[in-house]
Amino acid sequence: MSSKSDSIEKTVVLQDIGNITKSLLEFYAKVTNRYDCYGLACELTPLEPNIVNETLLNLKNQDVRLRQITDITKHNISSCKQVMKIAQLRHMDGVKGKIELSDTELIVTTTIKKETLQVIHSNVKQLVEQQKSIFDILWKKAVPAEQKIREIENGIEPPETKVLEDPAEIFNHMKYVIENASKRLICSPSGAMQKVYDNYFNLYKRILDKHRRGEGEGIRWLTIIDKENKDLVEVFINAGVQVRHVRNLPPMNFVVDDKHFHATVDKMEGGKIMQSLLTSNESKYVNYYSSLFEELWNKGMDAELRMRDIEGGIDPANIEVIQSSHEALKRSSNLVKNANLEALLMFSTPNAFRRQLESQNLLQFNETAKKSFVKIKILIPSDEQIKETIAKLGVEYPKNVEFRIYEQGLNSRITIVLVDRKECMIIEVKDDTKEDSYTAVGLSVYSNSKSIVVSYVSIFESLWRQTELYEQLKIHDKMQKEFINITAHELRTPVQSLLVLTEVISKVKDVEEHKLLDSTIKSAKRLQRLSNDILDVTRIESKSLELNKEQFKLNNVILDVMIDLKSRIVNDKVELSSYQSTQDIFVKADKERITQVISNLSI
Repeated sequence: MSSKSDSIEKTVVLQDIGNITKSLLEFYAKVTNRYDCYGLACELTPLEPNIVNETLLNLKNQDVRLRQITDITKHNISSCKQVMKIAQLRHMDGVKGKIELSDTELIVTTTIKKETLQVIHSNVKQLVEQQKSIFDILWKKAVPAEQKIREIENGIEPPETKVLEDPAEIFNHMKYVIENASKRLICSPSGAMQKVYDNYFNLYKRILDKHRRGEGEGIRWLTIIDKENKDLVEVFINAGVQVRHVRNLPPMNFVVDDKHFHATVDKMEGGKIMQSLLTSNESKYVNYYSSLFEELWNKGMDAELRMRDIEGGIDPANIEVIQSSHEALKRSSNLVKNANLEALLMFSTPNAFRRQLESQNLLQFNETAKKSFVKIKILIPSDEQIKETIAKLGVEYPKNVEFRIYEQGLNSRITIVLVDRKECMIIEVKDDTKEDSYTAVGLSVYSNSKSIVVSYVSIFESLWRQTELYEQLKIHDKMQKEFINITAHELRTPVQSLLVLTEVISKVKDVEEHKLLDSTIKSAKRLQRLSNDILDVTRIESKSLELNKEQFKLNNVILDVMIDLKSRIVNDKVELSSYQSTQDIFVKADKERITQVISNLSI
């Protein structure tokens, strides 16, 4: 029997380690078999683990149901298996903190100022009930520990795309991925190469050893090779890494291996670990960036040739920095004007596009667009006014000019002009609020370097393909919304009919009541069919539609549908005819779905 002090609702905050341990053990002592369950959602390293585990084992022996949710990873499988001997365990991604819950009390453990613990201990009924409800919801959504451990041990990873921002988590994740990889395709600056040399070089050697034994594809690296990193590049080449030089890397550094794709915009100068990392094991990302890497690799320069050029003081790339905005815009205008095959333009902002339309300086539409043999592609950030402007331009300009809109997610400050895949202009937007291009434009760069041009063409084509996918998704979404909207309108008529007829039916005599009742039933059936159609669409999209197959005579189903349709025809001008088949047709299918299809075809 609990004491009077125990029955008083209260919440206390503890920071002293002795009081925390005492409070925790008191909490366990109150959990007996008179409670229906004992829930635990926390990290796997509890306070005073030996004492706690012994206490939990005693509770299990008292038939207390112990449950725990945690984030099961490769690094804590051993601890998870120990916990499974005492409690039911389930996995959920990203579980942090520590919550211990019984039918009457709640303990929340948090870490403040690195290693300092803080514990909140409460027996407030409303708070406990709320946390129990949350725990039950999480428990239903969590994955059984046996399943998750089996996936990890068998190398099975569920599709997942996420952003890591904790340096220690990034380091451990990269180590795990490299340990299990048999190939690496890397497109990143020399800072990443220094980071690999400092942290993962031995693991890279293992991948190279596998490749020498005929296992895997080894390691290929695209980077910018210069005087400063030449010696480091040579170390990797001597180890067996294939390296090629690209004059200008894509804005996003990425790595692809057998199963994973990683990307970051951090420069990793001096070998520093990146501060954020996009990671995914979804095949669409892995395949896409593998293809992008191959395109860049084919255009790259062999590292040994590049290093010989550096030693000989040769730099074949023609790069010109243009400080004058007037000169830069004039050069860009002439490039587009003199295009022979193709002009690719990607604007940094909607304002940049508007400024050029008003000045007619950069695009040179009136002259270049008239050359039907010159294909012009223009990428513009999303903007409602831009869409209206493009709609008007579509009437005025020929089919060889194509516009596409991309969502503003890159926060780019440069406009890119690419001509015939031989020359490019990179124009910085210094102040996007200005009304004329001359004051808005800052530093610009011209180049006819093959590697630079190809790199930017790859970026442009990548965004161009992404806009195609985005438009397809928008069309699909529009069709779905239109269907639901039409269905919703269709539902109004039978619902209104039901309401009106039900009100009238009580005021007429028996014969009329029967007629109105028949009409009501027909409307109800129509409403039911429309509702079922909506549910079917939902099931089809979620891939949960189930078919109940059985063998039946198709003739009878068709005749039943025709009889039902005849009873629903109220227009004397509509005539429904059918013929009797002399041969019985038997099929094995879902009878209800076949009836639904025939009815829809007959309407």
